[in-house]
Amino acid sequence: MATTNDHPGEQAAQDPVKLIGIRDSALSLDEVFRAVGDDAAGGTALFVGTVRNHDGGADVEELGYSCHPSAEAEMRRVAEKVAAEFPVRALAAVHRVGDLRVGDLAVVVAVSCPHRGEAFEACRKLIDDLKHEVPIWKHQKFSDGTEEWVGAC
Repeated sequence: MATTNDHPGEQAAQDPVKLIGIRDSALSLDEVFRAVGDDAAGGTALFVGTVRNHDGGADVEELGYSCHPSAEAEMRRVAEKVAAEFPVRALAAVHRVGDLRVGDLAVVVAVSCPHRGEAFEACRKLIDDLKHEVPIWKHQKFSDGTEEWVGAC
């Protein structure tokens, strides 16, 4: 009998990056979750970033995201790097651009792996690396009339 790690389902999929996108319309949890479905995955981790009503002690009135034309290609590069580091069966990431309201989904990422621990770790690495490496900028306007640009997701 083969050991657990010898089973093909324990290995990374051949082409695990299933969905990458920058969208100017509402994001769908169902779309992202469906994209990472895999019969060999025992764990799926999903992260949803939403627009909150405050930042740095100030009330947020308006918020918009914009991106560099290379953002989607950079998202794919980051996704492929994460998929190479973990036994990823399927991976998806979408980010919103344009004007958003409090409570709107700004980013949704998901990773499925053979086991839950790997899925959690890969999903955290994916969102952290997207935030730090993909050229997406957030423009916040506060209730006191001030505003700021933030160079991250």
